[in-house]
Amino acid sequence: MVPHLITALTGPINELEQRVLDSMPAIERWFRLEWMEHTPPFYSSVDIRNAGFKLSPVSTRLFPSAWNNLTPEMLPLAVQAAMAAIEKICPEARNLLVVPTNGPHSVQYLENLVQLTRIFNMAGLNVRLGSIDPALKKTITLDLPSGASVTLEPVTRGKRRLGLKDFDPCTILLNNDLGAGVPGILEEIFEQYLLPPLHAGWPIRRKSNHFKAYEEVAKRLGKLMGVDPWLINPLFEKCEAVDLSQDSGLDCLRGQVDLVLTRVRRKYKEYGIKEKPFVVVKADHGTHELGIVTVRDTKDMQALSERVHTLVKERKTPLMPHGFMVQEGVMTQERVNDAVAEPVIYTMDRYVVGGYYRVHAGRGVDEALNAPGSDYAPLAFEHSTQLPQPGMKPGVSLPNRFYMYGVVGRLAMLAASYELEATDPEAEVYD
Repeated sequence: MVPHLITALTGPINELEQRVLDSMPAIERWFRLEWMEHTPPFYSSVDIRNAGFKLSPVSTRLFPSAWNNLTPEMLPLAVQAAMAAIEKICPEARNLLVVPTNGPHSVQYLENLVQLTRIFNMAGLNVRLGSIDPALKKTITLDLPSGASVTLEPVTRGKRRLGLKDFDPCTILLNNDLGAGVPGILEEIFEQYLLPPLHAGWPIRRKSNHFKAYEEVAKRLGKLMGVDPWLINPLFEKCEAVDLSQDSGLDCLRGQVDLVLTRVRRKYKEYGIKEKPFVVVKADHGTHELGIVTVRDTKDMQALSERVHTLVKERKTPLMPHGFMVQEGVMTQERVNDAVAEPVIYTMDRYVVGGYYRVHAGRGVDEALNAPGSDYAPLAFEHSTQLPQPGMKPGVSLPNRFYMYGVVGRLAMLAASYELEATDPEAEVYD
């Protein structure tokens, strides 16, 4: 099924698409050279927003789930990428241990584990699912509505290795973002490859670090293509260790909201954009009880303050200080069956392997779609993102549009590579 796609096909986005297509040989060479110097994250997913006048990522996940939303037509790309990734890391690998999130699990998440197992099986590996959930004391098998089943086994820990009772893996793949912290069972593993590394988890990772790295690579790619990097880069600021129970914490958020909105208004004026700018306030790492808040003006800022005061008042324990990011809001002009949608691009090693549309009929063009009530539709990958159609008029070729999505997705992946290098606790530091 190819979803009915309605995209804003007028305005600066067409010029950007043309620049991307005209620069394709230079872009591909640039990526090749970057991957000679930097290691891509093992896998990732990137939420992209197409505003009709700009196209940029708004979120990058380094422990992506929802692999079950990739269509069967995308699996060959994923399997080839998995083969390339494993060959670089551990060519003699035979066994792969996938560590899922701690339960309870939704049916969707379990189907995600089925798909990951399928991909790595077809890449030539024996795959088992090892849970680090302390509540799981014995092996369980869960039957799914699709007819598939998932077997979760409690992991065993030796002095230097992690495995199962009768299964010794060369490589351990985390499908768990460590949002609750790094458990001791995953620390000091010296004889196996742990992917992604522990410092990719939320105890260390910061979204602002990622978008700082993204800003750097977007400037370089923008210069290569001869375009304003703002067209592919969301502006942002951050507030560290915000104590929401204190007015000083809210003052920081108010100041950064004003700063980002002012910068975005200048850009809108420069490009003659008539839409109303907005920003998104969200946790700088992991998630937060406050959720994701859209702020367009002073009224919304007052609503944010009231939401904070209600949250603080209703809690029985104090809120711990937390970092927040204020990010330029990028509206979406994409629709699937008249509901607002955003493309989500999946990567493995240095390759785009597929994706889908996240769709939410109950949300507006300036709201987060990754929320209860969202649905998924396959990206219309009748052609690979690597096979654009040069010579086609901008805005009329879906392969060209998807190629552009793939470029932005890979740019976010490259930023993640920079980000992980900068936060690697074992990296050598030179004066």
